[in-house]
Amino acid sequence: MRRAVALYGPPASGKDTVTAELLKLDDRFVLYQRLKVGAGRSAGYRLVSPERFRELEEAGEILYRNERYGNVYGIDRQTLDALTVAGCIPVVHIGQAAGLAAMDGFPARWLRVLLWCERVTTERRSAARGDGDTAMRLAVWEETKQDLDLHPDILFDVKIQTDQVAAIDAAQTIHHAAAGATSGDFKFGTKG
Repeated sequence: MRRAVALYGPPASGKDTVTAELLKLDDRFVLYQRLKVGAGRSAGYRLVSPERFRELEEAGEILYRNERYGNVYGIDRQTLDALTVAGCIPVVHIGQAAGLAAMDGFPARWLRVLLWCERVTTERRSAARGDGDTAMRLAVWEETKQDLDLHPDILFDVKIQTDQVAAIDAAQTIHHAAAGATSGDFKFGTKG
């Protein structure tokens, strides 16, 4: 059975940091680089032209599309397929409930992970990493919180409070859960 991991959470909740630790733990895990049309940060993305993105959409290759920070982002079926067929476990970063639902359209056993942090943590982390748009990221934190409040039926296999758990501990928890051994809420490295 193909496997994949969806990391859901607000800005600066630790998706990149936890993913980096997860990749160190097991080389089967691979960061899925979302498609991006636009400017700004390019690390962790595959930059494409608006025309190429449109072609992929018209061909039915885009599983999920969203717009944030003045950019367009997409998750494509072809890349997920290639990664999972090769035996990799793609780690997909998602910030919207609709994105989680869209992943059901891809045939894999999805491990759904909620990485959460308090708003003040997002503000502190965003400023520390030099984001020039911290106010916008805080607005997105609010949107993510509202998204969760509006969709209380979202089932997460693992929930991790990243301002209370070290990134390596979060990665080990996800690794363990991806192996099918457990799921649950984790705080301070213990089931909570």
